[in-house]
Amino acid sequence: MQAILGVLFHSIGGIAAGSFYMPYNRVKGWAWETYWMVGGVMSWLIVPPIAAWLTVPGFANIIAESSSSVLFFTFIMGLLWGVGGLSYGLGVRYLGMSLGNSVVLGFCAAFGAIVPSVYYNIKPEEGKVSFTDMLGSSGGQIVLLGVLVCVIGIAVCGKAGVLKEKELSDEEKKKSVSEFNLAKGLIVAVLSGILSSFFSFGIEAGKPLADAAVDLGFDPLYQNNVTFVVILWGGLVSNLVWTTVLSLKNKSYQDFTNTKTPISRNMLFSSLAGTIWFLQFFFYGMGESKLGNGASSWILHMSTIILTANLWGVYRKEWSGVAKKTKWTIASGIVVILMSVVLVGIGNAI
Repeated sequence: MQAILGVLFHSIGGIAAGSFYMPYNRVKGWAWETYWMVGGVMSWLIVPPIAAWLTVPGFANIIAESSSSVLFFTFIMGLLWGVGGLSYGLGVRYLGMSLGNSVVLGFCAAFGAIVPSVYYNIKPEEGKVSFTDMLGSSGGQIVLLGVLVCVIGIAVCGKAGVLKEKELSDEEKKKSVSEFNLAKGLIVAVLSGILSSFFSFGIEAGKPLADAAVDLGFDPLYQNNVTFVVILWGGLVSNLVWTTVLSLKNKSYQDFTNTKTPISRNMLFSSLAGTIWFLQFFFYGMGESKLGNGASSWILHMSTIILTANLWGVYRKEWSGVAKKTKWTIASGIVVILMSVVLVGIGNAI
């Protein structure tokens, strides 16, 4: 039953993550950095402490009494993840919901499944699986095989993007993805996928915060909400710095007072996107409390996002007008990525 609940929570979180960018498509007349800033403030600064206060009322004391090393390392992982989240937005901007999420999250799934085990190889901890342990066990080897299969799936999705680039005119490509750019999109998507995996590492680094919440008698289901507050502080800093730089450079800060745009509507949809973005972590934390923050939790979460984002891609007709071969290629890439999830799940169970 615990495993079923874990899968359910991860699935809800994945659906939220795969859907969060949709409200941004309703923003009119604003620069990317403007609406990303508004959404980011909601998802990294405002909503997380509210969620923590509602579920772990003593979260502020837990953070205040935690060691500086735990807070620093958790924050740094959030800072690096924040760069990944920033480039994630650019990846979707240039590639669209379907291709962008497949490439970004494929890399994110692969690295997120491995990074914590590498850490525990460097700094052993009782009960934690290191990379050496994975290499030396049949289950670990299957997990690594799943990661390799995941990378192959990413390559197939990338091939679909190349075919799309060749088949459609610029006008046709921009009907569904207004700023479609394969080269830029793939570069930032790879960067995003690697750095976004550090969120998984951040959860491991902030585990003492979650443990403290449980020790104080709070519901273990919500223990990670304390850790998320610190991780997302890091994400806030990296994203706020970059969007502020762009805002000053492009003078897009004027968007906030430009009455020629629907300011209230744009604020609403940007805030909605940011709130939905945070819900992925809220439900990931609940799922992780049931399954553990291992490779299975991470890749299960990522695969649900990939599926959801690709369904939105179909809805937005991002692959309309391309040849059947191209459609079969992107579909095959997604199937291969999902196969990797099954392999990682089997390996983790063993």
